[in-house]
Amino acid sequence: MSENEKQFPKFNFKEGEVLLLNKPYTWTSFDVVGKLRNSFKPLKLKVGHAGTLDPLATGLLIICTGKLTKQIDTYQAEEKEYTGTFTLGATTPSYDLETEIDQTFDISNITEAQILDNCKHFIGDLDQFPPAHSAIKVDGERLYLKARRGEDVELKSRKVTIKEFEITKIELPEVDFRVVCTKGTYIRSLAKDFGEKLNNGAHLSKLKRTRSGNFKLEDAFEIMELVNHIREIKTEEDFK
Repeated sequence: MSENEKQFPKFNFKEGEVLLLNKPYTWTSFDVVGKLRNSFKPLKLKVGHAGTLDPLATGLLIICTGKLTKQIDTYQAEEKEYTGTFTLGATTPSYDLETEIDQTFDISNITEAQILDNCKHFIGDLDQFPPAHSAIKVDGERLYLKARRGEDVELKSRKVTIKEFEITKIELPEVDFRVVCTKGTYIRSLAKDFGEKLNNGAHLSKLKRTRSGNFKLEDAFEIMELVNHIREIKTEEDFK
């Protein structure tokens, strides 16, 4: 939505709202939740998100307030659509730009035909290993905390489904893509596996969530626009 078109509805935050937000680059999903929660003070409203986005990803983040926080699991379970960029010829421990490049590869012999043909290996039901730098809990602790301390962690594969996977642009070393997938799919892992299938290496250099279920990024608010609007609401009656 553009600033000129922005029209805020009459919200009922306490009863429950589903808010669509465009998560900024480098913000964590918890940063967004915290910013909104603080904007509601002094009222204490329940606020939660329906599906984590990595800090270096942007795009659609679904936020639930009030009684609708009970529906978070339902929204989180819906299929997702992403667009982004793989960078061929280099890998990182986190499979994205959170960590430094640890290995490089020659990509001079990789053709566009090979890249396009490679997509067919990643459509359908897959066994996918999550990144060590992920929010999955092992023994009650997030994996990324263990990874940042340099600890070895045993990764277990999980079943995911990629319904659509297409290459939208090739300008080596960058390859742009669009993916439609089920909950729990790691696009960072897809980048790593995509590179390995080419007998090369790759990491995720850009990611944007464009859809979750029937909710679309084009209908999302910018976080600070919404926060500033909430702060303009003066009375508890306005919050319901």
